[in-house]
Amino acid sequence: MCPLFFALPPSRFRRAGGQVDQRRVDNLQDLSGSFDVIVNCSGLGSRSLAADVSVQPVRGQVLKMEAPWLQHFIRDGDGLTYIYPGMQGVTVGGTRQGGDWNLRVEDNDTRGILKRCSSLEPSLTRARILSSWVGLRPGRRTPRVEVEREVEVKKGGRSVTVVHNYGHGGVGVTLAWGTAMEALGLVKKSLQGHRAKL
Repeated sequence: MCPLFFALPPSRFRRAGGQVDQRRVDNLQDLSGSFDVIVNCSGLGSRSLAADVSVQPVRGQVLKMEAPWLQHFIRDGDGLTYIYPGMQGVTVGGTRQGGDWNLRVEDNDTRGILKRCSSLEPSLTRARILSSWVGLRPGRRTPRVEVEREVEVKKGGRSVTVVHNYGHGGVGVTLAWGTAMEALGLVKKSLQGHRAKL
């Protein structure tokens, strides 16, 4: 199953005429009877849904700390060590571990993050850790934003186009808007003017 994430709140999506349907999807054939175009934004789920083993988890561990005196962000050159002040604390990180499916918070990673971030901002040594968490980013050598015509899903004797948009890794927050627009352009082009159910 692949989770769905919305750049817009689901209520705004619905007001614009969209429908939200939450269900388990094990393969793209499960959707072929219901839609004219399938947009695959399933991240790590694309390993199975799109049979794309080049999508690998990139494990990231970060900490939220209580340090209200920090007002400016700090980031080292490679982007692995960073301090980002926010409304509810300061996020410090992190790790970038390719191919690692481990979702547990690891003490060694916590110590490494604290050591690296404290070398950038010594006042962090007196800050309290509020929380820590781990996430898996869907990494790929390059993000995949394309129509995969050779594996179109058959629907009642006709083809259903699949548009892929996944594999952004840790830069998804930066690239998502642009790749979403590119994927939308691919959807529009594949529909070629006829009304379809998305």
